[in-house]
Formats: sequence, structure tokens, C-alpha cells
Amino acid sequence: MRDGTKLYTVIYVPKDASPTNRYPFLMERTPYSASPYGETNYPKQGPGPSVELSQEKFIFVNQDVRGRYMSEGQFEEMTPAVKGLTPSPHQMPRPARSARKASGATNVSAGPTDESTDTYDTVEWLLKNVPDNNGRVGIMGISYPGFYATAALPNAHPAIKAVSPQAPVTDEFIGDDARHNGAFFLLDNFTFMNYFDAPRKGPVEDYPEVFSYKAKDAYQFFLQLGPLKNANGPAYYNNKGKIWNEYLAHETYDAYWQTRDIRRHLGQIRPGATPPATLVVGGWYDAEDLFGALNTYQTLEKNANNRNQLVMGPWTHGAWARREWTGFGDFQFGSNTAKAYRDSVETPFFLFHLKDKGRYVPAEARMFDTGANQWRTFETWPPKAAAAQSFFLAGNLLTPASAGQALPVEYTSDPAKPVPYTDGTWARRNNAYMIEDQRFAARRPDVVVFQSEPLQNDLILAGPISIDLRVTMTGTDADFIVKLIDVLPDTTTNRTVGTASPTTTGSKNVTLGGYQRLVRGDVMRGKFRKSMEKPEAFVPGQPTPVTFTLNDALHTFKKGHRLMVQVQSTWFPLVDRNPQTFVNISTASDGDFQKNTIQLSPDSSVKLTLLK
Repeated sequence: MRDGTKLYTVIYVPKDASPTNRYPFLMERTPYSASPYGETNYPKQGPGPSVELSQEKFIFVNQDVRGRYMSEGQFEEMTPAVKGLTPSPHQMPRPARSARKASGATNVSAGPTDESTDTYDTVEWLLKNVPDNNGRVGIMGISYPGFYATAALPNAHPAIKAVSPQAPVTDEFIGDDARHNGAFFLLDNFTFMNYFDAPRKGPVEDYPEVFSYKAKDAYQFFLQLGPLKNANGPAYYNNKGKIWNEYLAHETYDAYWQTRDIRRHLGQIRPGATPPATLVVGGWYDAEDLFGALNTYQTLEKNANNRNQLVMGPWTHGAWARREWTGFGDFQFGSNTAKAYRDSVETPFFLFHLKDKGRYVPAEARMFDTGANQWRTFETWPPKAAAAQSFFLAGNLLTPASAGQALPVEYTSDPAKPVPYTDGTWARRNNAYMIEDQRFAARRPDVVVFQSEPLQNDLILAGPISIDLRVTMTGTDADFIVKLIDVLPDTTTNRTVGTASPTTTGSKNVTLGGYQRLVRGDVMRGKFRKSMEKPEAFVPGQPTPVTFTLNDALHTFKKGHRLMVQVQSTWFPLVDRNPQTFVNISTASDGDFQKNTIQLSPDSSVKLTLLK
């Protein structure tokens, strides 16, 4: 790199490459290892990100990012982008000869680095040092590598012609892996950072765990763990986790999180020149980065000079890369949606832009309707034909007309007995919670339920879901989890499906009559209701609005089905427990956790974006 740091890079070149048979580069930059390391360890499934792309032949490049695995340098979580334009090396002043000699580098320039500069410098090196290339580069990646794909866009190297951020980590405080609307996603981060956040002294091929995690019941484990600060006890992180400590130290949407939001730099995509084509991909059931896919696309759309498209399928995190994806949870989709996407979108996208092969006329938005089990295409997302309609939480009814005469609905949230996010016993996150039957939650007294009459016609949700709660409480803080649910008719035929449990095999009989299918749900940490930067306590007994937005969905609620909304204040251990007192949660003690009685006014509502 321009500062002399060396990044470990694995390169696979087709055997028939020659001056008359040149190939483009297809690159992934990753913090998860560019392995297999060593020339004798050829990948069994081929060197590309998919079998289809491997068969089409590219010069495949896998790179360990700065500070991870076999690369040199210091790793930073979601490396903050350099402010302003990121210059290419020839625009930078050269360092003194003594500085270049000390770093072991030659022909480098001084100046700041970020993931955009590291991508630029990598591309420059590849073009000059790998023979028989055609001068074009494509970049793709799923999840964290999706962030690095996005980070290649600001001031992109002229050779970069196609970029596909897939489930890209984007804003970790507002809606991606670390927090959602300020609420900490405890289960995921506690287990993930156990290996990802392990310290290293230099390049390594693998990372050890920070501690031993052998829990069989995550709900009981985290309940017994107690307040969040106990995770730094001697048996667990013990202050060894750099990123873990950063996450807990930054409880508000401060500069730490804001500088790591790559969307703030997506207006700098190759100014004055044709930008790379971009293909943003995500899954409706992605428990990690659904927000990232939707909001990366929306940000790119705001840039007039960008060529951009969106694909959203019925997938969990990265499931479109699997050989087969025909169903999820208790529902089947009627086709192999993963292979269909790769054959019709992903492979043609890179072949066209990197090889001039084939004809590629993409839809602006190719979206899977999870209620109708079919793909739909749109000229914009959300569709221009969609309009908002409010449904009010009146008594136990969900009604399109305000019912001011209805009485408030009340529930008591007890952090000592939190509502589980999923049914059953799970050691780690149950991905299927995002499509799961919510009858287990509806039976609890600390979950309030609002249900419509049976629908007289199909109703197509196509876009975001706006939440407008009017609450009165006895405490000074609370979380609000709102779930939009598709209730199947009692007459729906039962079905036998493969079990969703990772610890058992076989099949199970699913009672679909009355099934409460989760369509979308998320959390708002109440103290951030006005500002993510400046939290504010609730005043006990004072009516207070709490507004926020759930991620988009495309779902047909069919005739005869019912709409349902559930509201609760714990979602454990997916989300850490809010003490329900206005305190710093990362340092809270047992005594800070209190019961909170919450009233929802009948003028509370859920606003759906519906196709006309």
C-alpha cells in the first residue's frame, strides 16, 4: 500500500491466460481470511465466489484486509473513510527516502489510508504485476466483505467497472450488526466477537477464541450473566476485546459510529467520470444486514451519476450464495431462488461489465414477494405507485379508522422475565425468528396484540413500515419492539416440513391454521426517540410519542388473512435488556433494573406502504 503496509493477496489465474486471451479481475477483500493459504490448497469448489463464476473464468483475487489474518497493519472496525476526496497515489506527496526505507516499501506515497485507498492501491498493483489481464476489475462481497465492496466506490480506480455490495454492513448503530436504533444486539455480538475480536501480535492464519462459550440455552445463559458489564468478567471478555469495549463505550450515535457510516462518502464516486455499475443484493430474512442492503441502495440512488440496481430475495444472510434455497422456516418458495438469482442476475452482471459478454438489461429493482412467492420487478424502489395507509391500535383491534373512544392498552414489562425472541431452546441465534410463528409470544401478558378483521382483498405491502406510538409509562426508559404479522386463516391446511433446528434432523408437522407469520419486526430504544445523539429520559405519567421506521418489506397479505401487530418491550437475548431506568446500560447494576407499566393510546398507529 502507499504507506508501505503489505496486504496478503491470493490470486488465481486461468491456465489459458495469454497476451491474446486476457481476463478481468474479480476481487473480494475480506476480514475473514483469504484462505486457503498455499499453492497446494486449491479450493475444492473453484476459486470464485460461486461455481457459476468459477466456470466462466476470471482472475480471482482474495485479499486479507489491513490488520487481519496474514496482512500487515492495524485493523479498525469498519475503517472510517478519510474526509474529502481520497487521492490516488500519484496525487500524494512522496515521503522522505528514509521513511520509505524504514517501512521496507518502494515507490509509495505518503498520506492517509482507508479502505478506498487500499482498494485503489491493490488494483494499481494488480494491473501492473499480473500479466494477461484485460484492464477491468469487478469487486463483490457479502456482509463485512460487502462493506469493503461499498468502500471501493468513493473515488474508485478507473479500472473498477462493476461493484456488488451484498448484505453490506453499513451503519452499525442505526440498523446493522451492532445496534438497531440504539438497542444493543447482545446475542450476536457476544458470540461473534469471541473470535473476531481476539488480539493478535502480527499476521496469523487463524484466531483463537477469547473465552470458552458452551451454553446450550442462550436465554438462560444471558439471564444468569446479568447486567451487560458482567460480560467483561474474568470468565469472558475480561477487557481483552478491543471492538467489544468500543461498542459498549459508545452508547450514543457519536463520532465513533458516524465516521464508520460509509454512506456519508458515497457522493464521491468517480466525480466527473462514468461510475462503476453497482448491484446491491440483500435478503428479506437477513438478521444481520437487511438495513445495510436497503439503505446502501437508497444512498446510491441519490447520486445522479450512478448506475445502480437492487435485488432482494427470500434469503437469510448470504443465502443467495448457497447451491440451493427453496424454502425457509416453515415455508417453501417453489423454486431454487439462489441459483435463479445467480443465473439471471449476478453472473450476467459481471460477464457483461467485465467481459462484454452477453446482453444484460437489468430491472431497477428485482424483488421477491414473500407472501405471494413470486418475483416482481419495479422501475423504482419503493414503487412510485405505493401509498401510505395508517392502521390504528384501538383496543385489541387493528383498524384503518381512528377509534378515539377505545381505551388504552396496558402491559407491564419485567426485565427479570424478558420476552424471548424465539420459541424453543437455542444455543445460538435462530435465524428463522424473522419468519417464525408468533403465537408463543402472543400468549404472554407482556405482549399486546392488535388484529384486523379478515381482509376482503389482497393487500400488498411494498416499502417501509412507519411506527407512531403514543405511550405513558411508570419508568424513565423502555424499549419498543413492534412486529407486523400475517395471520393465516384457521382453515389453512397443515404442512410437514424439515425442522428449522440446527441440532435435530427429520421433519415436523406444522399447524398453519392461525399461524402468526412474522413479516417484519424491530426495536427502538426509547431514550433515542428524539435524537440518536442525545438520549432523553421519559417523564413518568406523561404521554409521549415514540416514532421510528421498520425496514422495507414486499409481502402480499392475501384475502382472508388478517393483519396483526404485536408490541412488547423485551426481545431477549437477541437484544440486551433495558433496565427501564434512564442509565448508561453498559455500566448498569442489578438495582437499576425495574418493572415498567406501559400504556399505549388508541391513537397509536402503524403506517404501511401499500401498492394501489
